[in-house]
Amino acid sequence: MEPLYKPEGVEARWQRTWEEEGLYHAEPDPSREPYVICVPPPNVTGALHMGHALNGSIQDALIRWHRMRGFDTLWQPGYDHAGIATQAVVEKELARQGTSRLELGREAFVEKVWEWLREYGGVIMGQFRRLGASLDYSRERFTMDDDYIRAVMRFFVHLHERGWIYRANRIINWCPVCGTAISDLEVEHVEMDDTLSYVRYPFADGDGAITIATVRVPTILADVAVAVHPGDERYRDAIGREVIVPVAGRVVPVIADERVEPEFGTGALKITPGHDPTDFEIGRDHGLPELMVIGLDGLMNAEAGDLAGLTQEEAEARILDWLKEHDQLEKREHYRHSVGTCERTHNRIEPLISLQWWCAMEGLARPAIEALRERRVRYHPESQHRFAIESLETIPDWCLSRQLWWGHQLPIWYCPDGHVSIADTEPEACAECGSADLVRDPDVLDTWFSSALWPFATLGWPDRTPELASFYPGNVNSTAREIIRLWENRMIMSGLELMGEIPFTDVIIHSTVLATDGRRMSKSLGNGVDPLEAIDRHGADATRYGLLKISSTQDVRFSWGAIEEGRKLANKLWNVSRLILQNVGDAEPELRPQSLEERWILARLDTARAELEDALARFDFAAATDTLYHVTFDDFCDWYAEAIKPRLYDEQDRDASATALAVLERLLKLLHPLMPHVTEEIWTNLPVRSSRLIVAPWPEPAPEFAEAEGALTAVQEAAAIFRRSAVLVPLEGDERRIFDAVVRPERVKANGNVEVELERLRKEVARSEGMLANDRFVRNAPPEVVEAEREKLARYRRELDALGE
Repeated sequence: MEPLYKPEGVEARWQRTWEEEGLYHAEPDPSREPYVICVPPPNVTGALHMGHALNGSIQDALIRWHRMRGFDTLWQPGYDHAGIATQAVVEKELARQGTSRLELGREAFVEKVWEWLREYGGVIMGQFRRLGASLDYSRERFTMDDDYIRAVMRFFVHLHERGWIYRANRIINWCPVCGTAISDLEVEHVEMDDTLSYVRYPFADGDGAITIATVRVPTILADVAVAVHPGDERYRDAIGREVIVPVAGRVVPVIADERVEPEFGTGALKITPGHDPTDFEIGRDHGLPELMVIGLDGLMNAEAGDLAGLTQEEAEARILDWLKEHDQLEKREHYRHSVGTCERTHNRIEPLISLQWWCAMEGLARPAIEALRERRVRYHPESQHRFAIESLETIPDWCLSRQLWWGHQLPIWYCPDGHVSIADTEPEACAECGSADLVRDPDVLDTWFSSALWPFATLGWPDRTPELASFYPGNVNSTAREIIRLWENRMIMSGLELMGEIPFTDVIIHSTVLATDGRRMSKSLGNGVDPLEAIDRHGADATRYGLLKISSTQDVRFSWGAIEEGRKLANKLWNVSRLILQNVGDAEPELRPQSLEERWILARLDTARAELEDALARFDFAAATDTLYHVTFDDFCDWYAEAIKPRLYDEQDRDASATALAVLERLLKLLHPLMPHVTEEIWTNLPVRSSRLIVAPWPEPAPEFAEAEGALTAVQEAAAIFRRSAVLVPLEGDERRIFDAVVRPERVKANGNVEVELERLRKEVARSEGMLANDRFVRNAPPEVVEAEREKLARYRRELDALGE
């Protein structure tokens, strides 16, 4: 073994070796229980970010743990075609070249996308390898593979056959820059400073006016009503009357609706169904007209009359001038609020009514709600499980169509008479009139539509393949909370609908890793941390360890310190392993415990195994790292290795050497799922290796050593006393030998501070007894806090008794 552990050489070599030896590969094996995780497919244009790194570390820890336990493990990799993101990046490249997709035409543009992807796409899988992700890379799938496209078309046709696909004019999120409807996930809500304008709407009978407050002055031209809350006493007499919309001169009713917020502005709300989602719902319920004065380009359209062609800012200025001239502008004031923006272009989203293809969701959602309520699928933590159910109970119909060229083109054809044909493949003629003159709908499907099939389309569905029979349903899915509605729930719905079974049993919603300043990592803010930088500086094992250490059910701040702790742990393990291996001669691993410290470390390792299994089963990765840190750094390195060092130097003590190797074996197995590279590198230096550590069997329970769990308690407490006060507590036999080997008291001159230490311990006992005698503390404090205080008191009393002797 090299004197120093250098991850940069070791990790890349092991990644190549594991993959080349086929140790990541999964084949259907009826003799073994499967364990399956499908990686959330990253954008084909994407690069590894800190969320990917944390999620990859979580999934890989689970996969490696189950692989060692003998499961037939499949970690399925692949990419999402990311319709809008990929089209945007290629269009940007075309603009740089002085052309555009419109100049190229659809067919040539799609070929340009494929060319771009062949040259620049798919880099993230190489970055996952840097992390040590043991994905079955030989099974990589892409949502634009021919077989995957076939699955997507079958899904759409199936939904149509069920009667759930329809076409309708409804409100959507429209990005004027991208030129398409976009999903909720692609809308970022950003706090912005704005101006709230208070505008008087005169009653049509000439008697007074009602004042509304709005931040979207240009949309006044599309108002079709004013609404108030039915319980708002201020407007009881206004309900049922009519008002005149400023500038437009339109006479509209004053209506009552419980969705109005009486606390906002004046409590009176202008209703513009064509430009606001809530207004749209109110308008539909009250049978109101639906007008739009803003076009797909974000400019004022022909319905805006004299203002047509103006920007919204220009139109606002003209309308405000009119309002001032007619004494209908009451006041304007600063207003800060959340505004929907496109996550890619950062411009404001336009809520617009548009003719789109939709999927009715009630029939799909019902079985999924039942599966979640019955806990056949469980979200972790529990708060996210409740959210998943609530979001299914209130799920709106799904806008499926996107006005893009890159993606799965809708399997819909129109004939000259307007008949619609929907089929998996292009029909030869119209199903209704027989016309062969068919035109395919130019829109493509929402990217999330194809993602919903990921757990089974990656395994060959709609064909009944051996992989599908073996690896569906899977076990775990892990992702961020932002896509519970958009992806997780949709996979559950589609799995139940098409496969008749849930796609997985558990969904881990992992932390969002924030910047060190507590804000979201952002390129524009310049506060992001590239996980590849962390890997370059400290290694993949240290990066994985650090991310898992800070993981939680809440958002967490990135910590270089946690990653540095992982690096130190790897180095400490390396150095102590090297010490053992250099001094065991030709011994072979075999448990032959003869001494107190050997039985104790085997007990501690078995306790750590049980704690680790419990933590991983609960998806508590921070607890897993805590267990591994203490059993490695404290128990194995600081106590066991120091205690047996004199025996290792004794060439006649073959039992110590054989046992030390066997103990090291067990520790490496426990560490491997979280820190795979350094453990495999040490493993190869152990004698009599018949397999790689990655596929070595997980340690079996060892209850025969349980009685030694507290065997070093007296020694450790004596060491604590000595390190605080240089007072020697009397010990004999193995306890004295271990104490001398670990603490090395001869290096410190005893100063006789017995009276000082006794006084300190008496005070601690008195303080602890007082707390535990306080009924309020015992009754109200968390049980684990009370139990910890009881353990402290017992330890203080033992130390006091020992020192008193």
